[in-house]
Amino acid sequence: MIESNDADLTFKEVAWNFVEVFDDLEVAQINEILIKNVPLERLKFFNQYANEFSDVADIGDAVRKRVPNLMLIGYLLRVLEERLLPDTAEQRKTS
Repeated sequence: MIESNDADLTFKEVAWNFVEVFDDLEVAQINEILIKNVPLERLKFFNQYANEFSDVADIGDAVRKRVPNLMLIGYLLRVLEERLLPDTAEQRKTS
């Protein structure tokens, strides 16, 4: 895990720390994170969008199954960024 003062964390450091922690979580812990941080409608959207994208992009089944998870991880990273790095998140919104 990257050691740094929270005030000095970059988005890249936050992302790496998130991935390292997320990789060690049990299914029940992941579900708890999802329940607390991701609205059900957002989960449904990710699944629907991923299916439509996969159809258009004509990607294989292995990748098709991973697309919603990739979108979800990206969303969770964005939520984490907004909570831990509000100045960085605000700069991304205005640029």
